[in-house]
Amino acid sequence: MSKSTATYWNPLVPEHDGEWTAIENTNGLVEQLTLAIDEVSGDYTRLTRFRAGADTTASGASVHDYPEEVFMVVGRLYDASFDRWLETGAYASRPPGEVHGPFRAEEECLVLEVSFPSQARP
Repeated sequence: MSKSTATYWNPLVPEHDGEWTAIENTNGLVEQLTLAIDEVSGDYTRLTRFRAGADTTASGASVHDYPEEVFMVVGRLYDASFDRWLETGAYASRPPGEVHGPFRAEEECLVLEVSFPSQARP
């Protein structure tokens, strides 16, 4: 099977605010919106929106057994694992097992994620 498809649309306009879902343990300050998903493989593309003041320190760092790509669409996000601020235009291709986060946002920012659970390491 392949990823779901959609005709051109703008997930950032107010009409689509109701399609974003809050990520657990973030007090509603981090939200996600899946843009495309392969229901069989689990591979997905999504947007993650960090509201001003978001801080995932309480949840700790993250690690996946699959590769993922991230692109900072807009804003600034601090990644404690790398002790660096990610600015608009920053890109990373993370290998399986790479630790990242926790994250902190002083201003609203938007991240595009492309993840490949189908390529998970055993």
